[in-house]
Amino acid sequence: MTSGPLSEDIALRIGLAARTLPDTDPARLLRVLADAVGLPPTAESLAGLKVKDFKQAADGEFASFDQDVLKAALAILKGEASVEFDPPPALEPYTEGDMPDSIRVACASNGGEALDGHFGAARRFLVYQVSALETRLIDVRTVDERQAGEDKNAYRAELIADCQVLYVASIGGPAAAKVVKRDIHPIKDADGGSARERMLALQRILAGKAPPWLAKAMGHAPETRVRFEQEESEA
Repeated sequence: MTSGPLSEDIALRIGLAARTLPDTDPARLLRVLADAVGLPPTAESLAGLKVKDFKQAADGEFASFDQDVLKAALAILKGEASVEFDPPPALEPYTEGDMPDSIRVACASNGGEALDGHFGAARRFLVYQVSALETRLIDVRTVDERQAGEDKNAYRAELIADCQVLYVASIGGPAAAKVVKRDIHPIKDADGGSARERMLALQRILAGKAPPWLAKAMGHAPETRVRFEQEESEA
């Protein structure tokens, strides 16, 4: 099929990028790349590949895929994203009721304890229990695209349905709607970084005057949320 051998580096990029695309193995991805940049794909040809061309290649093979998923795969193909996925840290013991006035927060992650995942392409969700006094990593939920069915956004939203807040590097409008429908408040943080540091910052917010959306997530009564809103407007 190819007009020349793939370099080891490009073969690795293709294999890892394929894992971020729904129902896609390296052979399928290579067929699309053959139409988009020719064979064999090289670092130079992949560097010039645009998301629009990637989406339209091979008669729109990936046309139905979420834009963020394609961007994440393309970043791997271009060598702009890390191709090594560190294991998550160890879970911390937690029993329901351990942390009064706490909320459950999901962070889209691809490796370690990093907040670096696009909602539609993240490999897993780190799940934290956060209060004004402490943060605990209580679960790591790995995405299994084989279980996603036709609506992968709904599947991912259901995977974190017990959470009140979601941190992501990016999320599209339709996906955000699926998340909000489950009473989860999405927060986009394009800069990413340490998920643990984001949770510590959230702790400080919980220790102060929580904004109305956060007061709602914590289950505070409507009149309490109104007071928060009035205090903020008077500040």
